[in-house]
Amino acid sequence: MSSSLHHRHRPVLPRTFDGAPVTVPAQPATIHHVGTGPGAHPDLATALAAAAEGDAVHLAPGVYRESVRIVRGVTLRALGDGQVGQGGQGERVRSVVLAAPVAGRPALEVAAGARVVIDGLVVEGAAADQPTVVLGGGRTEWSGGRIGTGRLEVHGDAALIMTGTVLGGAALAGVLLRTSGAVALTDCRLHGTDGTGLVAGGSTRVELLRTDVRDTFGSAVRVREDAAVVLRDCLIDGAGRSGLLVEDQGSALLTDSRIRACATDAVRVLGSSPAPDEGTTDSQTDSQEAGGGVRLHGCELSGSGADAVRAGGHGDVELAFCTLRDSGGSGVSAGDDARIRVTGTRVVRTAAAAVVVHGSARLTGRETVIRASAANGVVATDHAVVDLDDSSLDECAFSPVHAGGSARVRLSGLRITGTPEHGAHLVADAQAVVVNSRIADCGMSGVDVADSVRAELRDVSVLRTRNGVTATTRGRTRLHDCEIADSERAAAVLGPGDQEITGGRLLRAGTAGLVVESGAAPRVTGLEIRDAAGSGVVVAGGAEPRLSGVRVLRPGKNGLIVDSGGSGVFEECEIVAPGFPAVHLAGSAAPVLRRLRVQDADEDLSAEPDAAPVVEECVSVRVGSPQWPQAGGAPAPDRKTPLPAGAGNGAGSTAGAGADGAGEEPEESLDDLLGELGRLIGLRRVKQDVASLVKLMRMVHRREAAGLAAPPLSRHLVFAGNPGTGKTTVARLYGRILAAVGLLERGHLVEADRSSLVGEYVGHTGPKTQRVFQEAMGGVLFIDEAYSLAPAGAGGGNDFAQEAVATLVKLMEDHRDAVVVIVAGYPDEMEHFIDSNPGLASRFNRTLLFEDYDDAELVRIVEEHAASHQYELTEDAREALGVHFSRVPRDHRFGNGRSARQTFQAMTERQAYRVAEIEAPSEADLVTLTGPDVPEPAGAA
Repeated sequence: MSSSLHHRHRPVLPRTFDGAPVTVPAQPATIHHVGTGPGAHPDLATALAAAAEGDAVHLAPGVYRESVRIVRGVTLRALGDGQVGQGGQGERVRSVVLAAPVAGRPALEVAAGARVVIDGLVVEGAAADQPTVVLGGGRTEWSGGRIGTGRLEVHGDAALIMTGTVLGGAALAGVLLRTSGAVALTDCRLHGTDGTGLVAGGSTRVELLRTDVRDTFGSAVRVREDAAVVLRDCLIDGAGRSGLLVEDQGSALLTDSRIRACATDAVRVLGSSPAPDEGTTDSQTDSQEAGGGVRLHGCELSGSGADAVRAGGHGDVELAFCTLRDSGGSGVSAGDDARIRVTGTRVVRTAAAAVVVHGSARLTGRETVIRASAANGVVATDHAVVDLDDSSLDECAFSPVHAGGSARVRLSGLRITGTPEHGAHLVADAQAVVVNSRIADCGMSGVDVADSVRAELRDVSVLRTRNGVTATTRGRTRLHDCEIADSERAAAVLGPGDQEITGGRLLRAGTAGLVVESGAAPRVTGLEIRDAAGSGVVVAGGAEPRLSGVRVLRPGKNGLIVDSGGSGVFEECEIVAPGFPAVHLAGSAAPVLRRLRVQDADEDLSAEPDAAPVVEECVSVRVGSPQWPQAGGAPAPDRKTPLPAGAGNGAGSTAGAGADGAGEEPEESLDDLLGELGRLIGLRRVKQDVASLVKLMRMVHRREAAGLAAPPLSRHLVFAGNPGTGKTTVARLYGRILAAVGLLERGHLVEADRSSLVGEYVGHTGPKTQRVFQEAMGGVLFIDEAYSLAPAGAGGGNDFAQEAVATLVKLMEDHRDAVVVIVAGYPDEMEHFIDSNPGLASRFNRTLLFEDYDDAELVRIVEEHAASHQYELTEDAREALGVHFSRVPRDHRFGNGRSARQTFQAMTERQAYRVAEIEAPSEADLVTLTGPDVPEPAGAA
């Protein structure tokens, strides 16, 4: 009869840890029956007492309320759950349940030395916080059935092979393992545990295959002491705390497994030993030798309430080809002396910084993708070390790379793109080496080097940022063969400290190519500065740079401008086709100009009377009004437009030179400025509001001129709108308009943000804010994202932002007629900012709302970009653009005018690929953008 018995859920048993197959015992000599039939034992205890080594006990369906201890090798087989009973009637019968009669004793216990096979048995404990099944020794093979109302406990030298079993309803822990033997769970399910799902301690070796651990109150799997756990193709779901907790000297190996929806960390490592061996293949052996501790291969960690992976102590973690997504904290957080190795892994949509390394932790990574972090991409602080190769950091809300403290960072082959902040922000005493990397589309600087940082950049490309590289560190900065292109403001800004640029190119800067701040003495060799909208090189008073072999090509203003009190040595340099005089020297400027060559300019040198340059062997070629010897060639041809008034005399202060080049601007008529405002695309309400303000201000100016009292008027404004809606452009025009009507002396624009105003330590913020305000005297101070200065909640902020606001309010009162302040940002956040300080509310009582561009306006913006870069759009390209913008999601990633610019850039790239396939393209081919050149919108449904 026993040959007909089977269990419908019984799978093939796995191999043991030493590789030997699990063997099924031979047919037992005697079968003992438990139930009510003829010759059956009344209970299990009686049957076990009668059974000899190797015998089997078959239990009829029913509930057996007893506590039994197995001391010899037997087989227990339940005849329930669809099995045919002893009577052979063919009816379906219910399960076999062994239930502990009283609390304090387990329902089933296996003693040392016994070899036991259990099939289909349901075991229920008397109390959830006590053991239901205790395996104290020997070897147990368990298939099917269920263990409930209490935990499974394995200790001593017991070994367990469990297949297709459900465990649940325990408190504290569902499975507690403290054995020197091996434990393997296959196709099992642990659920509903009011505590940790599985705890492994001692020297236990545990293997889980296709096992689910669900809905535990505490940690799902806890590995302690020197236990070793292996999970293959498993699911840990809904843990009340961590999904996997490894502490003391425990270790774990996870392959092709998932951990999701944990209340805290998905994986937490507080200390670890070498990870368990995962097999005998060469690749696995190499991986074992390369690192230990906790190893995850091909796993997915999602929806954790805190960090996806958090390591501390001496924890050692390796992540290979994993996905960490949608965590409530960081993707990877390493502290103390932890070591993390990351390969081919994606970290997506984290609520905190994607990767955080602090303490003395070390992280090495390669071929890793970090995307859509709500904070930074990689943060390294304290004494941490980060070594990252061939990876990408995209769409981070804060700086993709932030290094502070005494951290050391080495980045090679990185791609950083799409952040409203700095691409790499390096502060405090950090050290950084960035090699062969690309940084693009940053709202602030591509690389910002501050405080006492030591940084080296080699073969780094920085594209489309506000400032390219800003190095104000007191430490050391080295730029070797870097290219900085299409920055909104200066391509490179160098402050005091040991700064050096060797080779490289600064291309198409929106203002100045290179700005040297007061007190700086950088060394610049072999640099090319091309097509800057402002001046090529701007040297502030008190600066002493040394430039050698620098070429400045086609700057919109001066090739070199040295402010009053500035000096330095400029030798073997070349300036070609400047828009203003090639070199301009303000009063008391005293540079050494040695063997400079100026070509295709109206003037080679313009100097104020007090300037005292040393000029040695400088020459001019095709210069209209030369002061230096002509090296041959005809005078420069007449320009299509005359040189602006004042271009050759008086640069004024270069306090604003970093923003607007340098040099005084020509007087502008109000009608021309209003016409320029009117030609801006969109912004209908803003134009009306500005026109109304102009009329009001002209009336105020006329009353003052007539000796009448002026009505109270606040010229300070709030610009509320989403990014890319033209706020900075209108602010710049607003300043020029105020200068045209006589309400501001200069009307220049100085841009600032939180980093410009808020200091790093006590006593730093006030002077920093005052310095920026002083730069704006006579013009407009434009503070973008001003809401970042507001306290986060009712308790106030925990930094120096409130001090910056208080200083700003006082300065606005002290200089009410000398500076106009414009604060800008998202509408809701700006309302909160204004309400955060009574002084702000009384001074900012007028808000201009910048609405998003509609589809047609975005198409016109693309058309303007195309025209300015000598491209032509076909009609089908315009139609495709309209469809494109109608499908672009208007979410937080939408950048209005910035999105239009990026679309145009994408079109030029696609057109370049298309034209590259034409063997002999015509001029029309080179300048025409067609419908197929329009990209598919990212994120469109």
